[in-house]
Amino acid sequence: MNPKIDLFDTTLRDGTQGEGVSFSAEDKLRIARRLDAFGIDFIEGGWPGSNPRDMAFFRKAHGLQLRHARIVAFGSTCRSSEPAEDANLAALLEAETPAVSVFGKTWRLHAEQALGISCSENLARIFASVRFLKAHGKYVIYDAEHFFDGFADDPEYALATLKAAHEGGADVLTLCDTNGGSLPGAVGRAVQQVAARFPGSLLGIHPHNDGELAVANALAAVEAGCRHVQGTINGYGERCGNANLCSVIPNLQLKLGYDCIPGGNLAQLTGLSHFVSELANRVPHAAQAFTGRSAFAHKGGVHVSAVMKKPETYEHIPPETVGNSRRVLVSDLSGRSNIRYKTEELGIDLEARAGDAAGIVRELKQLEHEGYAFEAAEASLELLIRRRLNEWTDPAALKGFRILIEKNERDPARSEATIRLDVNGITEHTAAESVGPVHALDLAMRKALSKFFPAISRMHLSDYKVRVLNGGDGTRSKVRVLIESSCEGKAWSTVGVSENIMEASHQALIESYAWFLQQQQVPLRHPSPQPNAS
Repeated sequence: MNPKIDLFDTTLRDGTQGEGVSFSAEDKLRIARRLDAFGIDFIEGGWPGSNPRDMAFFRKAHGLQLRHARIVAFGSTCRSSEPAEDANLAALLEAETPAVSVFGKTWRLHAEQALGISCSENLARIFASVRFLKAHGKYVIYDAEHFFDGFADDPEYALATLKAAHEGGADVLTLCDTNGGSLPGAVGRAVQQVAARFPGSLLGIHPHNDGELAVANALAAVEAGCRHVQGTINGYGERCGNANLCSVIPNLQLKLGYDCIPGGNLAQLTGLSHFVSELANRVPHAAQAFTGRSAFAHKGGVHVSAVMKKPETYEHIPPETVGNSRRVLVSDLSGRSNIRYKTEELGIDLEARAGDAAGIVRELKQLEHEGYAFEAAEASLELLIRRRLNEWTDPAALKGFRILIEKNERDPARSEATIRLDVNGITEHTAAESVGPVHALDLAMRKALSKFFPAISRMHLSDYKVRVLNGGDGTRSKVRVLIESSCEGKAWSTVGVSENIMEASHQALIESYAWFLQQQQVPLRHPSPQPNAS
């Protein structure tokens, strides 16, 4: 039977100390439900008494009816030797959680300088706090703050602080790399010494990521004897963050053979990662191991060719194991293997059309040389392939557009766009106005196309990005426009490139409409004869 690891998630407490990360009480409740369903053992909800939001979470958490996890309240050791009179410990009890996490000072520097007390008084506070909480029926997780720095400074005193917590009845002794600067070798050696001094005790690890080693330190600690691991989803946390559970869990379970969560639940990992990112209002990190969009993305032609034959040539695990998926990117680094992979995704058989594949690669490389970026605009890539193979003909062709911008000293700027499109031999001439020229052009184009394709009303532009490609040319620089559009939950991206930002915008916009029509197989509707708008 594989050794069991207790997983302690502190996304809702330590994670919110990260810059730009904030959750409402309702957000915390939603995340707690998701963590419980995933298989997390302990969910640290916050520091009761420190702010109204955390207390609101603990009040509402009583109705969560979790199937597996235990909610944890966080706090510090008492500020005197009389824990019954300590407001912080009283708040921990008021939270009415089955478990509490209480931290104490391990490093002489912190006891004497930060708290301004003697080292013996610090030991007394640790013992009294843990014993008080145990007397009130709590499962107590003792966090030895700055353990590894304190251990390096004075090993015997650091161990004495653990002894005080142990004798007070702590259920878990957690060793914290609070400054995040320890190395895996030092962490492993320290844990071994702690395990030898406290045989049979449940040891934990709480690493921070200031040396980019939090995950490595967590793994080293487990291999040295820890069976309780603390971290956050996506590594959110103060400064450089905490150990990323999205990396710790699959490494422990898939690589080292530990039992962290039910095996079938591991396929929920990517979804959980993105769910927490969404509630944190953070863009998911594309290159994040295991769960990032690029974690199993292949771009080089040699790589793609090998992966198509045997995925493990360039993938350390099957992406589906953690709920992710393989992606093949197409760029000027691509070869025929990339194109074959993409056409297979599109249901196109290129086996007997080697010349077509070579032609697509040549055109792609030329366009990328001109500034197009198809790995970020897969809808434009699909249209390029289908046009080259004569599987798609654009229903609308530009005959011309004109943009007018008016600004006086009192009123906001106003833009007017006029466009002429040829739609299956019919010329449509329309105009629209808005505060910005791109939006005005989009409105005019939409007005023209909607007469023939009413389904276009269901889609909308959801993101617009401009990248200057050769900044040395100043305002004459070539720009690349990336547009993301969406319809009923599905999103797609298109690209345009030009020295004229409006021309680049038009290219990306018309591509977006074309891809939507191609996907929907929307039939052309001939409008009733009427005078063209102008």
